[in-house]
Amino acid sequence: MRSANLLYEEFTPEICWELLPEWQDLPIMIQELSGGNTNRLYRAQSAKGDYSIRIHGEKTELYINRDDEVQAIVRMAELGIGPKLIKYLPERGVTIVEFIGHGITLSNADFLNPSLYAKVMAPIRRMHQSGVRLNRLFNPQTQVHAMADLLQQRLGVHYQEFEVDRSLERLDRLAERIAVPEDRYVACHNDLVAENFILVDEEWISHYQTPVYIIDWEYAGMSPAYYDLGDLFQEVRVPRQNEKQMIEAYCGREELEQTLYWVDLYKPFADAYWFLWSMVQRQISAKSFDFYGYGKIKYENMIRTFAFLTAEYGEKI
Repeated sequence: MRSANLLYEEFTPEICWELLPEWQDLPIMIQELSGGNTNRLYRAQSAKGDYSIRIHGEKTELYINRDDEVQAIVRMAELGIGPKLIKYLPERGVTIVEFIGHGITLSNADFLNPSLYAKVMAPIRRMHQSGVRLNRLFNPQTQVHAMADLLQQRLGVHYQEFEVDRSLERLDRLAERIAVPEDRYVACHNDLVAENFILVDEEWISHYQTPVYIIDWEYAGMSPAYYDLGDLFQEVRVPRQNEKQMIEAYCGREELEQTLYWVDLYKPFADAYWFLWSMVQRQISAKSFDFYGYGKIKYENMIRTFAFLTAEYGEKI
């Protein structure tokens, strides 16, 4: 048996056989997947299955509870919007799920296409309206403060070029304004980047439960639906008219303006979280990625969103 930590080992058929003894001695095709800034991801195929194998990133236990992630994977697969769990091996730092093999990974450019909005927003709406209760509570204000504490107190890192404390104060004032009670939180993904959507090929739709699957449930938890949608918009960065069309596909025309207002108010929390997350990753991750550059973009987006909220709604934050 090899080392329990597979993060820095070459991923070979022999390792696959260890993780999946039911595949023992079968020919296996292995492909390392792009994306995943905190983990190593592989696609493994044999005559017995087609799986995505996630090797948990170093020190991700500081902010990800893998048991909670697995609960979300199972519940979302039951809803028919996420891949099925194949195997969870916490002692090896590995989670294995069904690979959605007959589709394409979306990109930000795809979210400029209104013909996709009904398909993309349907699984989000199904999740939010499902009544599913997830173990993790993801209060955006609390999570932002926790990530700031991880960066500044536990890791002892301070960036003078960013006004972190002042931004936290502004977010706290905004949180007092919106204050969605936690008992009104719904099941959310909380990391709706474009690459976490898989669009199934038209000729294969009959073989799947939904035209669009959502993957990567590491940050899933009970959260305001508005935060989940705000996070989506801050990631895909579509023009305002496209945001309105997406919201209409999500909740209908009658609720569009009110929903968009609340989504706008939650946008800076998403940018703040991923800004701080990026700076934490810069300290702990072995991945070759410009976490500082990504975080700087998120910080600047947050500042612009503060200005937008003041100009658009008169919110004094």
